[in-house]
Amino acid sequence: MTSLSALTLPDHTQLPDSDGTFVKNLQEHPQSILITDSIKPVLEQIYPDGQYCIGQDSGIYWRLTDPPEKGAEAPDWFYVPNVAPTLDGKMRRSYVLWKEYVAPLIVIEFVSGDGSEERDQTPPSQGQGGNVGKFWVYEQAIRVPYYGIYEVAKAQVEVYHLVDNTYQLMKPNERGHYPIAPMGVELGIWQGFYLNAELPWLRWWDAQGNLLLTGEERAEVERQRAETERQKRLLITEKLRSLSPEELNALGIDPEMLD
Repeated sequence: MTSLSALTLPDHTQLPDSDGTFVKNLQEHPQSILITDSIKPVLEQIYPDGQYCIGQDSGIYWRLTDPPEKGAEAPDWFYVPNVAPTLDGKMRRSYVLWKEYVAPLIVIEFVSGDGSEERDQTPPSQGQGGNVGKFWVYEQAIRVPYYGIYEVAKAQVEVYHLVDNTYQLMKPNERGHYPIAPMGVELGIWQGFYLNAELPWLRWWDAQGNLLLTGEERAEVERQRAETERQKRLLITEKLRSLSPEELNALGIDPEMLD
C-alpha cells in the first residue's frame, strides 16, 4: 500500500526558486517596481486583510517534471487575488498551483527579444525536449484570465483576455488603455521619466483614466501642493504688510502677527 507521504506533492520550499538565468535587461527590474508600487494602494483597498500576492520574475509551477524547473513559468510580473504573500510566516520561494489552486488574475511578460517566446503556442504534444510555449501554458494550463505582453522597443502592450477557454486580443479603449475589470484599473503605455530613464513605461490608470502614482510621485505631488500653499500665504502676507495699521485694524488683524 502506498504511503501518504509518497503521494505528497512538493511545495515551494522543495522546488527550485531559480533556473540560473539572468534578468534579460536592466529595464525589467525598475518596470516591475513601477507597476507594483503604483497598484499597491488599489489592492490594499480591495484587500484590507492583505490577502493578495504579487510575483516578480518568480516561478509558477503548473506541472511535475524532471528537472522540476521545466514545469514552471516565471512571468516578469503576476498578481494573484485572495492569496496571502506568505506561507507559515515565510515569503513564498515560488507559486505552486497544486498547493494553492488559485490561478493568477493577470501575468505580464516584458519582451527582450522579438516577442516570439511570449507568443509561443506550442503544446506539450509538440514541444521538443519537454518545452512548452508560454502563451499555451498561460492560456490552456494555468488559465490566466489576463495576459499582457509589453514591448518597450515598440512602445506597446498587447493584452489578451481568456474567453471560452481561448485568449482573445483585447482592443484598447478611447484612452488607448486596456481595462482589467476585476481590479478596476486600466493598463497602458506612459511615456515619461522614471528611475533616471525616459522610456515608454507600462503603467496603471484608474477606471476614470487617472494615472496611478508611485509612492515617490505621490510624495512629490504633496510637496508641490504644500509649496503652492506656502507661496499663497507669503503673497497674502506681503499684501497685508502693504496696508496701514488702521486698515489692518479694520480687518481685525494685529499688525504684529505679520512679523
